[in-house]
Amino acid sequence: MALTYTAKSVADLKGIARQLLDKFNNNVILFKGAMGAGKTSLIKALCQELGTEDEVSSPTFSLVNEYATVRGPLYHFDFYRVEDEMEAFDIGLEEYLDSGHYCFMEWPEKISNLLAGDFDIVKIEAKEDGERVIELRRATDE
Repeated sequence: MALTYTAKSVADLKGIARQLLDKFNNNVILFKGAMGAGKTSLIKALCQELGTEDEVSSPTFSLVNEYATVRGPLYHFDFYRVEDEMEAFDIGLEEYLDSGHYCFMEWPEKISNLLAGDFDIVKIEAKEDGERVIELRRATDE
């Protein structure tokens, strides 16, 4: 089952984030989309909806950022610069995934062999007019 949301501006992301949080079935969420599609912006809105007061930014060089939320820690990964899946394994990816806390992952296709089990997938597509189409799918739908 796929659910689709349309964002015409960054301001729309707050409402979409709230809706997505109500629909997530898993704590591991994979964010897919082209460079500049808005993955980090949506993750920032999700983190704010979860009550973080931390500065949310892409962990492009550190691979993972941790944010405090009212539900406990949230882990934000960015695997764009990963050249070997072992880099993700070496940071303790398995422990993060098994933590029971939210794990938001950008560029998960770079570590696809390390991802097993059930997770939700958020696909973001940027349209020519600047609008974003955000689609929520289950891994089982893929």
